[in-house]
Amino acid sequence: MKVKDILNNDKFSLINEGDLERNINSVYCCDMLSIVMSRAPSDCAWVTVMGNVNAVAVSVLADMSAIIIADNSVPDDAMLQKAKTEKINVFKTPLPIFEAAMLINSGPQQD
Repeated sequence: MKVKDILNNDKFSLINEGDLERNINSVYCCDMLSIVMSRAPSDCAWVTVMGNVNAVAVSVLADMSAIIIADNSVPDDAMLQKAKTEKINVFKTPLPIFEAAMLINSGPQQD
């Protein structure tokens, strides 16, 4: 699926636009940054509650397609500014991490 396909589900809101045409090949869930840095695959959608600037740095390092901020967590201003500079796709959702990951993993929603 493509990052832009996440927009087809009203449970997700785009809060920073990067390359919406980028592929998502997997979904990764974890909130411990050291583990994410060493294990998250490139081209993944990372579902987390981490809403700080370090999340963007990890996303860039791991070459991720998008960050999904779950569970009504609020990204701070430094994160959003860094995401804009790095052109990282960032979404938010009220869903818990697992539910958000399952929706993304199921692929584009069909009408």
